Amino acid sequence: MIPVLIFIALVLAGVMFVANSGGEKKGNWIQFFAKGKEAGFSMKDMEQLRRLVSTCQIDDPVSIFRSRSQFEKVIRSMVNTLHSSGEYNDQAIQYFLSKLFDYYHDMEMQTAENKTRITSSRQITEGQTLRILVPGTGVYKSEVVKNSGNYLSISRPINSKLTASTTWLGMKISVYLWREDDAGYVFDSEVVDEVFSKGIAALKIDQNDSLFRTQKRKSLRVKFRKPAFLYLLNETENPHKLEKSAGLKVMLDDISDSGCAFKVMGQVSSGMRFKAQFLLNKIPVCVPGTVRSVDYSHENNISVVHMEADTLPIGTKNFILCEVFNLMPEEDDDELPFRVIEDETDAAKKQTDPFKEEKNE
Repeated sequence: MIPVLIFIALVLAGVMFVANSGGEKKGNWIQFFAKGKEAGFSMKDMEQLRRLVSTCQIDDPVSIFRSRSQFEKVIRSMVNTLHSSGEYNDQAIQYFLSKLFDYYHDMEMQTAENKTRITSSRQITEGQTLRILVPGTGVYKSEVVKNSGNYLSISRPINSKLTASTTWLGMKISVYLWREDDAGYVFDSEVVDEVFSKGIAALKIDQNDSLFRTQKRKSLRVKFRKPAFLYLLNETENPHKLEKSAGLKVMLDDISDSGCAFKVMGQVSSGMRFKAQFLLNKIPVCVPGTVRSVDYSHENNISVVHMEADTLPIGTKNFILCEVFNLMPEEDDDELPFRVIEDETDAAKKQTDPFKEEKNE
């Protein structure tokens, strides 16, 4: 009971302070503080958030908790202020920024889920990769050739480890798929015919209007086609340490606070440990992690590697999220040299590093 009374007293004190600040916009500050507490922000966080809301001249303070655009104004204001003031190395500020990103991330994920989720196999696009499970036999690879009417045409499933011929007609199967930037789905179906579709040996299977959605993406990824250096991780060293010598040249494909994808010549195996190092807003950034999946093309000998990042220092994570949410101050680094070697790294360290990594002794 006493903690509740203390919180109410602090809220009222905050409201009284705002009410007596003649130059600030008036709004429903009581609801603002109550909504902030419900969202998991501390009283100290809410006072910082109140100042940001006032700086952004948002008439309805409570609107930031329900509007992505309003909340984005708040984060963008803070990032721009930090960029101009140079207070990036303040850990208290970094932790507060991290809390703002957590809330904004949840808002973005909910919006993305509502936009991208599907409920029927009729919504699956042509070219979608599938995994076909045949009970008692194994898992086959296939893809959607044509989607129309009451049937889905898929390429004849293959499994390089199974050489015996399979009679598909009338077979009951389970179909698994992963939709990029969405989630995994599974549904049951039955093979009703073996046909040729668009000149490809295919199976015609029943549609299903009750897909089961699973393995929802936990983070937002954005396309990030920039060069990077790749290094095999030395487990005896600090994985977040910036390298001064050139590594294997790769091309990043996407990035998130939980990992990245990149293209590399040759075949890569799941479970391998790497470190990707690249420039972000002219600052060298290091992302160590573990390979979780690989899409290998035999035709051109290129692997698209999906790497899950280790737990990143909070400053590095915030820095990457600025890129993910397009909050990075406008600076064109596309024309920078590819190299991130000793001279460039030393030069970068002499500048104020906006998201300095925590050193591990």
